[in-house]
Amino acid sequence: MNKAAATQKAGSKERLGTTSIWSRIESKRPLPKTHPRQRRFRWVVDAVLPLALTLIAGIAILLPSSLPTEARLSLFAFALAVILWSTTSLNAAYVALATVVLLILSGGSEQEALFEALESDVIWLMIGAFILGGAVQQTGLAARLTQLVVSRARNVSSVFWLLTTILIPLSFVIPSTSGRAAVVIPVFRSIANAAGDRRITRAMALLMPTIILVATISTLIGAGSHLIAIDLLDEIADVKLSYAQWALYGVPFGVVASYISCWVILRLFLDKNRRQRQLQIPYQQKKPFSTAERTTLLVVLIMVGLWLTESWHGLEIATVTVIGALVLTAPRIGVISWKDGLKAVSWNLIVFVGAALVLGEALIESDAAQWIINQLFAASGIAGTESRLLILLVLSLIALTSHIYMTSHTARAVALVPALLYLGNSLQLNPVAVLFLSNVGMDYCLTFPVSSKALLMFQELEGETYKPADLLRLSSVLLLVHLALIVVFYYGYWQWIGLRL
Repeated sequence: MNKAAATQKAGSKERLGTTSIWSRIESKRPLPKTHPRQRRFRWVVDAVLPLALTLIAGIAILLPSSLPTEARLSLFAFALAVILWSTTSLNAAYVALATVVLLILSGGSEQEALFEALESDVIWLMIGAFILGGAVQQTGLAARLTQLVVSRARNVSSVFWLLTTILIPLSFVIPSTSGRAAVVIPVFRSIANAAGDRRITRAMALLMPTIILVATISTLIGAGSHLIAIDLLDEIADVKLSYAQWALYGVPFGVVASYISCWVILRLFLDKNRRQRQLQIPYQQKKPFSTAERTTLLVVLIMVGLWLTESWHGLEIATVTVIGALVLTAPRIGVISWKDGLKAVSWNLIVFVGAALVLGEALIESDAAQWIINQLFAASGIAGTESRLLILLVLSLIALTSHIYMTSHTARAVALVPALLYLGNSLQLNPVAVLFLSNVGMDYCLTFPVSSKALLMFQELEGETYKPADLLRLSSVLLLVHLALIVVFYYGYWQWIGLRL
C-alpha cells in the first residue's frame, strides 16, 4: 500500500469515528462481547423506566374524577405515547398507531377517527411534498444546490452557517414546514454522504428542521396556524394584522433565533475538530440545465406562485402540491415515474402523522387540552397580576410548552389563541401583542419528533440521523434560549414598534 492510499484509509476511519475499532481489527484482537446476563439486565433496566412512568401516569390521570372519562382516556393515551417515544426504541409510528387503537378500544375515541385522519389535507400535502423532493433529487437540482452551498464553505462549520442562511428565506416562499423540509432533504443527503461522519450527520439532521421551524415566525405564511390566528384576532378583537406588519415583528426575531440555534447545535453536538473538518465533495463543472431540471424548476416555481396566491384562486396548499406531484410523474412529460415517486414517500411517516392527528384531535374534542390550559392559567397566577414582566414570562412559557400536549400546530392555534385573547382582554392587554407573542412560542416545537412534521421527516430518513434523546437535549437548551430571546426582543424592540402589552 502506497503512502497516499494509507493516508486516505486513515482519513476515512477518522471520518467514521471508528479509529479504535480498526486498530483492534488490524491487531487481530477480538472485540469484547456482551455477556448474556448483562444483556438481560440491560433489557430489564430499559423496561423498568417506561413501565414505572406508565404506572405513575395511569394513577395521576385515570383515578381522579374531576375530568370526564373521555378526557382522562385521551390524556392517558397521549401520555403513554410520549413515554414510549422518549424511553424506548420502538418505532414511533407503531407506538402512535398502538396508542390510538388502545384509545378506541377503551372508548375514548370513535373508530371512524382513525380512518378519517388519513383524509386530512396534511397527509396529502406530505405525500405530494415527498414526491416533489424525489423529483428534485433525481433530476440533479439538489446536487446543484448542494454544490452552491459547499463551494462557498471552507469547513463543516461554514456549511452549517450557509445552510442556515439559505433555509431562513424559504419561509417566505414555501408556506409549509413539511414542504420546506421536503425541498431540502435531497441537499441533506448529498452533504451527509460527503461528510461520512455519524455525528456530523446527526447535527445536520437537527439543524435543518430546527431552522425551518425557528424561522417560521418571520412571515405570515410561514405556517397555516398564523392565518388561523389572525382570523381569530379579527373575529374576537376586531383587529387586522397585515403581511407587512407581521414581517416587521417577525423577521428580526426569526433571523437572530435561527443563527443562535445554529451556534448552539454546532457547540452541543460537534467538537472543534469536526467543526473545522473539510468536506470532500467532488466538484462538478457547471453545465446547462437539462430538460428534466428545467421542467422540475418550472413546476416548483408555479407551485410556489399558487401557494402564495391561495386567496385568489381558492386552491389549497395540499391540492396544489398533489397537482404538482401528478405533473412531475405524468407519462412522457414527467421527470420521474409514478412508481419512483411513490418510493420517495415515507409511508411510515404518513401512518405516524395520521395516528398523531387522532391523538391530538382526541385531546381537543374531549376538552382535555382546554383543561390543561385552564390549569396552567390557575397555577401561574397570571389572571390576578399587574406585572407586565410576569405576564410576558407566563404567556411565553405557556406558548413555548404547548407543543408538548398539543402536537398539531393548527390545534395549538385553535385552542390557545382564543383563550389567550380573552385573558388579555380581561387584563386590558394589547391583543396584537398577545397574539404575536403567543405565536412566537407556539412556533417553537422542538421537544419531541412528533411535535413537528419537519422533525419527523428528518428522523425517518434512511440511515442514522438523530434520536429522540438528541432532540430532548437540544430542546433543554433552546427552550431557555427562546424564552430569554423573547424577553430581550420585547424590551429592546417589540414594545417600541407597537407590541407593548
